[in-house]
Amino acid sequence: MPTPPDPPASPLGPLSGGDARVPRVLRTAAAYSWRILAVGLVVRAAFSVLGQYQRIAVAVFLGMVITAVLRPVVSVFARVMPRGLAVAASLVGGIVLVLGALTLVGETVAAQLTGLEQEFAEGIDRIERQLEGPPFRLPPAVFDDLQSRIGDLLSSHSSAIVSTALSGVTRLIDVLTVLALAVFCSVFFMHSGDRQWRWVCDQLPAAARNPVDVGGVAAWRTFTGYTHGILLVAVTNAILVGLALFALDVPLALPLALLEFFAAFIPLIGSPIALGIAAVVALASKGPLIALVVVALIVVIGQIEGHLLHPLVMSWAVRLHPVVVALSVIGGAVAAGVIGAVVAVPLVAVVWSVYQALLNRRRHAP
Repeated sequence: MPTPPDPPASPLGPLSGGDARVPRVLRTAAAYSWRILAVGLVVRAAFSVLGQYQRIAVAVFLGMVITAVLRPVVSVFARVMPRGLAVAASLVGGIVLVLGALTLVGETVAAQLTGLEQEFAEGIDRIERQLEGPPFRLPPAVFDDLQSRIGDLLSSHSSAIVSTALSGVTRLIDVLTVLALAVFCSVFFMHSGDRQWRWVCDQLPAAARNPVDVGGVAAWRTFTGYTHGILLVAVTNAILVGLALFALDVPLALPLALLEFFAAFIPLIGSPIALGIAAVVALASKGPLIALVVVALIVVIGQIEGHLLHPLVMSWAVRLHPVVVALSVIGGAVAAGVIGAVVAVPLVAVVWSVYQALLNRRRHAP
C-alpha cells in the first residue's frame, strides 16, 4: 500500500500540542510581551527603591555633576600642586563663584525692590485701563471683584500659607543636607574616582569585569560630555536673555537671566517657562508691547537652542533624537517632578551609550 503524502506545511509555522491552533505571530508576540512586562517590573522596582532613597540618589547625581564640571580644573591645578590641594582649591573656587552670583542677585533685587513695587502697581493700573477700553471694554467692577476675591482667598487660607512656609523651612534643611552630601561625594570622586572604579570592577567575577569597565567608561564619557554641553547651552542662553532684558530695560534682568540659566538644564521646556516668567514681569512693569517683544524672544532663543546650540554642542556627546529627548523629559517629570525632568535626558543618554559600547565590543570580539 502506498504511503499517503505528508500534509502541507502550515504557513503559521510548526504546530504541536496545545500550540497547534495558536498562530506563530501570536506566540511570538506573547513571548516578547512577558519579557517586556518582566523588564517593566524590574524598572518599576528600581524606581521604587530610588524613591525611598531619593535624597541619596540626588546627592550622588549632584556629586557627579560637580565632578564632571570641576575635574578638568582639578587636573590643571594638579600639575603644579598636590591633587588633594587641587581638589580643595577647585571646590572652594566653585563655591565662592556660586555664592558670589547669588549675593549679586540678592543685592540687585534688594536695590530695585522699592521701585519695583511702584512700577508693578502702575503697570497693573495701566493694564486695567487698557482692558476697560476698546476692544475689551471690561467694566471696572470686574477688577474690584477680582481683588476682593483674592483678598478673601488669602485670608481664608492663611493657615495653609503659614504651614506651607514652615514646610518650606524643612525643605530648605533637606536641600542643604543634600548639597552637603553632594559636595562630600564630589571630593572623593575628584580625588580618587579612578581608583574607586577599579576597586568596584575588581570585586566582580572575572568574566564580568571587562564588560562592566567598558560600559562604565562609556557612561562617564557621555555623562561628562552632556554636563559640559548643557552647561555651555545654559550659559549662552543666560547671556542672551540678560542682554535682551537689559536692552529692553525690564526690571530684575539679572535674576531672570540666572533663572534662565537654571531652567536650561531642563531641555526643550525649561527655557520657555523661564522666559514666560520674564514676559509676565515685562507685562506688569513695561506694558504689553515689551511683553510681546519678550514673547518673541522666547521663540528666537528656542530656535537658537534647538537648531544651533544643541546640534553643535550636544551632538558629539549625546546622540538622541529630539522626540526621544522630549519624551524623556515628560516621562521624567511625570515620574519624579522637576528632578526627574532634569535627570531623564542624561540617564537615557548614558543607557544608550552603554548599550552601543557593549554592542561594539561584542562585534569586535575575537
